[in-house]
Order: sequence, then C-alpha cells, then structure tokens
Amino acid sequence: MSKPPSANRGARLFVDAAAESSAPPAAYRANIDGGSRGNPGPASYGVVIRDPRGAVVAKLKKYIGRMTNNVAEYYGLIAALDYAQSHGIRALRVESDSELLVRQMRGQYKVKSADLRPLFERARKMSHALPSFKIEHVYREQNAEADALANEALDETSGTPPRTKPNTPAATPQPPQSRKVRARFRNGVLVPLAPLDLPEGSEVELKIEPASKP
Repeated sequence: MSKPPSANRGARLFVDAAAESSAPPAAYRANIDGGSRGNPGPASYGVVIRDPRGAVVAKLKKYIGRMTNNVAEYYGLIAALDYAQSHGIRALRVESDSELLVRQMRGQYKVKSADLRPLFERARKMSHALPSFKIEHVYREQNAEADALANEALDETSGTPPRTKPNTPAATPQPPQSRKVRARFRNGVLVPLAPLDLPEGSEVELKIEPASKP
C-alpha cells in the first residue's frame, strides 16, 4: 500500500528555494597598488578590476601628488570601492601587496598614523556598504599589473619615457645620414674606395672633383 506524500516534502522545496535565492553573489576581484618615489614623494595608484569570469573590466590609474606609499595604497583601495559602488557590484575581493593595509582593514593592526586614519575610516565605511567584501594579501609578483599602472601614472606626470617591455617591437630604422665617400673612375666604372652599405634602390648624389695628382 503506497504512503501518502509527506507534508514536509513540499515545505522542503520552499526551504531550498529560499536558500538558493540567498546565495552569495559572484565576486569581482580588484588588484590594487600604490607607490611613492621618495616616500613621501610623487605618488600614484593603480587598480585592475576583473569580473567573476576573470575578464578585465577596468584599469584605473591616477597621480595623487606628494604622498607616502601607505597613503597611495589607501587611495587605490578607495578607488576600487568607489568603482564597485558606482557600477552596482555587490561582492568584491581586493588583493593588495601591502601587508599594513590588509591587516588594518581586517582589524589586526591599529591605525596610528594621522594621515591614514581618515582614509581608513572612509574605506571601512565603503566596504561595509557592500553585501560581500574581502581583502587579501598577495605577493608583489601577483600584483604586477596594478604596480605597472601606478608606475605609468607617475611616468606620465613626470615626463619620464614609458618603461620598455621585453616584447616591444624594435623602433623603425632611420634613413642613413649624408656622408662623403671617395671613389675612383676606372674603365668607365665608378668604384667606391670604401663600403657603402646602402639599402637596395638607394639614390646617390655625386659631386665630381678633379683627381689629385700622384
């Protein structure tokens, strides 16, 4: 004899549906970095933001004036949080190679610097506004893209030429400069007395002068 369906089976369906609807949103990832040349000195930050699939959706960089490294790191964090808020991102995982910033945001270190205190308070308030926020420490090698952006911002402000990348194509060769080459006319043929090393199809202008007597 078959048993009648249990009343709890229907109730469980509603419980499962509720659990699925409350699942945490997929997290975006932000790599942040800040730097100062002189500490304090000219400072900037760089931020790379990826969507949950790992695709880069934003690259942020900015020169912020004469600051310390730690201040620049906080500016990078605030820039990442501001991007998340303005683009409706509900879950954000931040990666930084600044152990000080990460531990302060986690509450493991106290913020004793008067320069960092207002930045810390602002970043903490912005992070609390997100449904999901995590911050993790990574090694510098894992943060290379954000570091490169921060350096680009400094180079662009100071007028320093961009750093050459290993795979950068070679510069376009320049045309040869004008130079004098001696030649001797023999049997109806003009014979250069030194190698010319000219590209194929080069045009040469001749200046005829009387040959010096031996």
